[in-house]
Amino acid sequence: MESIRKRLWLSCALAFFCCLPAFRAAAQDKKEKPAEHPAEKSASTSSASDKNELPPLPTEKSVEQSMQLDGKTLHYTVTVGAYPTRNEQGKTVGEVVVTSYTMAGKDRPVTFAFNGGPGAASVFLNMGAIGPKHVDFGNEGESPSQIPVLTDNKGTWLDFTDLVFIDPIGTGFSRSLVPEDQAKKLFYSTEPDIHYLSRVIYDWLLKNGRLDSRKYVVGESYGGFRGPRIGYYLQSQLGVGVNGLVLISPYLNPTIERNGYVYSPVPWMVTLPPVVAANLEREHKLTPEAMQQVIAYDEGEYATTLIKGNSDPAATAAMIQHVTQMTGLDATFVKQSGGRIDTEAYLREVHREQGKLGSVYDSNVTMLDPFPYTPDQRANDPILAKTVAPLTTAMVNFLTQTVGWKVDARYNVLSFDVNRLWQGGDELRKGSMVQLRQAVAADPDMRVIIAHGWNDLSCPFMGSVLSVNQMPNLGDPTRVSVHEYPGGHMFYTRESSRMALRKDVMAMFAKQ
Repeated sequence: MESIRKRLWLSCALAFFCCLPAFRAAAQDKKEKPAEHPAEKSASTSSASDKNELPPLPTEKSVEQSMQLDGKTLHYTVTVGAYPTRNEQGKTVGEVVVTSYTMAGKDRPVTFAFNGGPGAASVFLNMGAIGPKHVDFGNEGESPSQIPVLTDNKGTWLDFTDLVFIDPIGTGFSRSLVPEDQAKKLFYSTEPDIHYLSRVIYDWLLKNGRLDSRKYVVGESYGGFRGPRIGYYLQSQLGVGVNGLVLISPYLNPTIERNGYVYSPVPWMVTLPPVVAANLEREHKLTPEAMQQVIAYDEGEYATTLIKGNSDPAATAAMIQHVTQMTGLDATFVKQSGGRIDTEAYLREVHREQGKLGSVYDSNVTMLDPFPYTPDQRANDPILAKTVAPLTTAMVNFLTQTVGWKVDARYNVLSFDVNRLWQGGDELRKGSMVQLRQAVAADPDMRVIIAHGWNDLSCPFMGSVLSVNQMPNLGDPTRVSVHEYPGGHMFYTRESSRMALRKDVMAMFAKQ
């Protein structure tokens, strides 16, 4: 279970979900953690009565804003407020903060967005991908001490859909009002998480008179795990039809790795293409055509050679030579790995000569390795280490100063407490392919985009490709499609990939 939690945290962005050293490094001995401010400690560990004595969250606040997009001015309203979450007795046990961007106009769709972790706020999608404002983060060479600057987002979806960003309990300014033991049961496990977030979507639609609107759900990483489950729960339990899902770098089907490193070629098939993509990018050769050749080799000769194992030494030697050429890695490293590229070993090896580590979210984003002589990685992930500061500053300034929602609380971009308390269990290990199939089968009009960055090793694109390849015929085969873009887990931090995603999503909306 511990390895699963590590994997969940890493792919954050977060969602951040899939295995390796970032969470382990960041959650080291408590002696290494900075001392908590007394107010923060009381807010996170106090009893239920203490929590109810916290200053109340501000009432809902709206402000008018505008932006330039494709030579046009978009006028929109930003609204920030908290939605209560109640237990079976009707008592308020939590508060979910929601940030919405709406425009005047008839028959506008509405899109609900959340990240993952578990423990990640929706600021990644909000100010990184699809909201009207954008802040740079998660790219090579950026510094967490740089002052973040908000600019109009050319890749926003606001011109064709209203946007509602949801921060799950424990992330952003959202908070539990009960002790930890109750919070684990009410919020920090798979099924309750799906239920209360779905109810927030229902409550927002009801409050704003939007039940008749076309509705879409967007989830990133563990949010991509949530997406099909929330869509199916809304559809089958709350009576809210969902027109489409957009799953960004989703943690969708962990079953493909169960026992795989011992018995199956699939985990290695999932890992190889992102490693090759990163090398092609370093050589300025990364193109869709080049990646199609990589996928063809991965699904063909590479897979069959792995299946043969030691029974065909000549085929194995040829495979190792080809993998060495494709990845640009040291020939001895590849040979000793048997052509099977382990993610953690690769991230230390790929930039070793420069004394740097690669990120599991995009191995071409690096930082200096502070512990280069240890047998395993002890530093935080290069992208995680650089993103919390700019995103916190940008979002807090926007909410408290631009919108004027004057809150007196800590903002959690990534909550290690939520991740520590999370109880995934069997449902987590099952993934969400079952719910995806059920939702698509039940609604012949539903469409799904699964979007990945080629360089992502936390939630590799090949996992989704292989999973979708195994789906039965559910009518129009284009209703569920996998799209890949240059970049990593948060490929949208690159403007060209963000614009390409916008184009693909616009095309999906136009079909409904």
